[in-house]
Amino acid sequence: MNWFASVAEDIRSVKDRDPAASSRTMVLLCYPGLHAVWAHRVHHRLWCAGWKLMARLMSQATRFWTQVEIHPGARIGRRLFIDHGSGTVIGETAVVGDDVTLYQGVTLGGTGKGVGKRHPTLLDGVFVGGNAAILGDIIVGERSRVGAGSVVLRDVPPDSTVVGVPAHVVYQAGKRVLISDPREISDPLSDVLIAVADEVKQLKARLERLDGELHSAKQEEPTMGLVAEKEESARYRSEQHARSDYMTMGEGI
Repeated sequence: MNWFASVAEDIRSVKDRDPAASSRTMVLLCYPGLHAVWAHRVHHRLWCAGWKLMARLMSQATRFWTQVEIHPGARIGRRLFIDHGSGTVIGETAVVGDDVTLYQGVTLGGTGKGVGKRHPTLLDGVFVGGNAAILGDIIVGERSRVGAGSVVLRDVPPDSTVVGVPAHVVYQAGKRVLISDPREISDPLSDVLIAVADEVKQLKARLERLDGELHSAKQEEPTMGLVAEKEESARYRSEQHARSDYMTMGEGI
């Protein structure tokens, strides 16, 4: 596909996906995210041809112009739509598939000073909400969605929705995913949650045991009362028989 056909395809794609795009002319002139993608195609060719300094200098100029930073080494697929664009960063070894949508402030970054593949791979049809960060050499599967403000640190299965810091799956293949084990969240507070859950479980078991003992005591209470009454009656009769002035039935008549 030549450059002009690619531009026309991008404009059609943006108009189909963005209800605010009232005309193709508006898309052509007023979408800095799209301008950044077009400029990147030039920068990437220079980078691959060995003109790395020139590619970096041109990408810095594009960054100043569009507020979108795409490293010349990043591999970008067809019909990438960066909506609004401000603050978006795509790292050197990032790979972005076809029909991907990124909102403002998205970061496709690394997690350290490692070499080699150190940035994420977004497969076809991925949607990433504003200010989300996808970090490290991880893969976000086809048609998955990343919630705004999420921090993704591990692979995301296809057709999934992830949210949170760090992100965890809440929907997969259109079905709600319920998390029953705090370890599945991988949150820094997971150990605290696990300890609290264990303590609640122990307290519940203790309460059930005490409730059972109290119930048993209440059932035995009437029986113990009857035994005590019989013992008191027998003792009273013994005392009466032992008295010298005790009168039996019929005596003194």
